[in-house]
Amino acid sequence: MKNLLLAALASLSLAAAPATLHSHLLIDAGKQFLLGGGQPGAFTVQGRNVGPVPVAVREEPRTGPAIGRGTLAPGATARLKFAAGSTARLINLGTKQAVLELDVTGDTGQLRMTYEPAQR
Repeated sequence: MKNLLLAALASLSLAAAPATLHSHLLIDAGKQFLLGGGQPGAFTVQGRNVGPVPVAVREEPRTGPAIGRGTLAPGATARLKFAAGSTARLINLGTKQAVLELDVTGDTGQLRMTYEPAQR
């Protein structure tokens, strides 16, 4: 019984610990990558552009207009927090493949991830 209680407490502490996702993200020229949208909690993206082209970052809140969060130039790093329900839109601004190293923390359990053609 004691072992069962210890196992239950350990699983609760793991569930309460923040989840971290790591991604070596590739975005083809003419494409954009969408992360999140509709999740109940906020998430934070720590990113580094390790590729040859700039990447624009926008936040699309659950309600209201999109917010430009800046452009990540080649070699640059950024740490951006996105509100609960928001989508992070990463847009390849170049003519070559974009390459990003991302660490995502916070509410990562229900984050959607998809590619779309870029809308200029």
